[in-house]
Amino acid sequence: MADTLPVESLSINAVAHVDETKGSDETGNGSVEAPYQSAVKALQAHGDSVKIQVWKVASAEGETSGYTAISGAALKKAVKKVGELEKKAKKVAEQAAELAAKEQAAAEERERVLEAAKAVVLKQDPSLPTATKIKIRNSVENRGKRVRVSGWVHRLRVQGKNMTFIILRDGTGYLQCVLTDTLCQTYDALTLTLESTVTIYGVINELPEGKTAPDNHELTVDYWEVIGKAPGGEEAISNKVNENSDPSVKYDLRHLVLREEKASGILKVRSQVMKSFREHFDHRGFVEVTPPAMVQTSVEGGSTLFELNYYNEKAYLTQSSQLYLETCLPSLGDVYCLAESFRAEKSHTRRHLSEYTHCDAEMAFISFDDLLDQLEEMVCDVIDRTLAHKPSADIVYKLNPGFVKPARPFLRMDYTDAIQYLKDNDIKKEDGTFYQVGEDIPEAPERAMTDKINRPIFLCRFPAEIKSFYMKRCPENPALTESVDVLMPGVGEIVGGSMRISDLDELMAAYKREGLDPSPYYWFTDQRKYGTTEHGGFGLGVERYIAWLLNLHTVRDTCLYPRFTGRAFP
Repeated sequence: MADTLPVESLSINAVAHVDETKGSDETGNGSVEAPYQSAVKALQAHGDSVKIQVWKVASAEGETSGYTAISGAALKKAVKKVGELEKKAKKVAEQAAELAAKEQAAAEERERVLEAAKAVVLKQDPSLPTATKIKIRNSVENRGKRVRVSGWVHRLRVQGKNMTFIILRDGTGYLQCVLTDTLCQTYDALTLTLESTVTIYGVINELPEGKTAPDNHELTVDYWEVIGKAPGGEEAISNKVNENSDPSVKYDLRHLVLREEKASGILKVRSQVMKSFREHFDHRGFVEVTPPAMVQTSVEGGSTLFELNYYNEKAYLTQSSQLYLETCLPSLGDVYCLAESFRAEKSHTRRHLSEYTHCDAEMAFISFDDLLDQLEEMVCDVIDRTLAHKPSADIVYKLNPGFVKPARPFLRMDYTDAIQYLKDNDIKKEDGTFYQVGEDIPEAPERAMTDKINRPIFLCRFPAEIKSFYMKRCPENPALTESVDVLMPGVGEIVGGSMRISDLDELMAAYKREGLDPSPYYWFTDQRKYGTTEHGGFGLGVERYIAWLLNLHTVRDTCLYPRFTGRAFP
């Protein structure tokens, strides 16, 4: 055994000290000052000729603690253990060497195959019909024809040497393509990676019963070519970002995340929802306007304004386009816009964004009940229009299988009734007290109430002191406003609206009460001066609406590149 043990530099007949309590096999060297913890380590380090001294603690009166020679039984046990470890190490080394040899052989074989594959050159068969260029969305109507389709390799599966399956993605859909024989034996085929761009030629055929693929068909390939090859190895997209990646990584690599089916599906639904809003308003004779994003007045208070230097003047990014829409009523009639709004709220909740899409609308010659009816009609009509588009409906029910259209009419609940509901259902503030009339209802209790009721709620008639300056007072109780928040289960508030002050004197008093200089608002004030009327409107957060529709955990997932506290890139 002495010939095989790794012997450290000690003199012949060296002594190694072992202390099972205070010694260390990792840092010890066998000296009195740095003993080993085990005799096995002493034998491994210095060979079987080493003299081992073991620390013994006095066990009887008159004895003293100290180092003594290891017993014969203990030495025999240690020697046996060393032998077992040597055999195990030898076996592991042999297995590692065998594995390395296999890997080397496999690598050499792959290099040989790849080198041979370079000689395989594909050529189009001139006897085949000319291929028609199509998008994947048109694949069903082009079954049985020879087509040419380009896209990204979304999924890749190699089945033996003579068959490869590619799921192709072009943004309009997904198409399964099957390469066989020589087509999957080229260098490009053997080194193909996810997200590479390719152009594929062949015939689309419906799948027989029992087989599945997108749109229930597949492209039988007769020719293909690589346009741009994506990296593999450490730089492969699956190693850059995946479902287990940290959220911050996903936001940094949002441009890659967008290629995932869920992320792209959400954006497709968003596109259809935006179209549905426009169709809803256009069908009812509203005119779309495009208000400015840079303003010099506030709508919802100065604490959430993004300030900027506008040619040496103080300006802000808009909080809402409402005031500008009101100025359009006398010339354009009922109006709406789908535009970006900005709120400098340092909030990290899953339903807040610093930049979001605002659907604002204003209507003239209406009552508060008219406003509520229009809101309910809009929420439901946009759902109907979105789900009438089958590709969008498929995504909605894939992401939110339990989605059910909201029942009408929506529950209409006054603010004071909501305060009582919170008390009746033991929903309290963080300090354990109940909410009182006059206090704002924060997000958490508001959502708790909405989720418990589990239906859309029109929360109406808030106290004037907790609402914006421009909101009309209730004729029956001037302490309250003709205001409404639309609450949805799972997401909370998605719409805020109200009747607007139509009386000039009342508006001037509101400026004074809020400490606002009316001078910058002259253009808004003039709407009451040059022919006033009862009018009202609302602002809907498109991202919250989509998050509710798709049952998403956060509104951030509904954005192309979300902007929130600490995030303004990429």
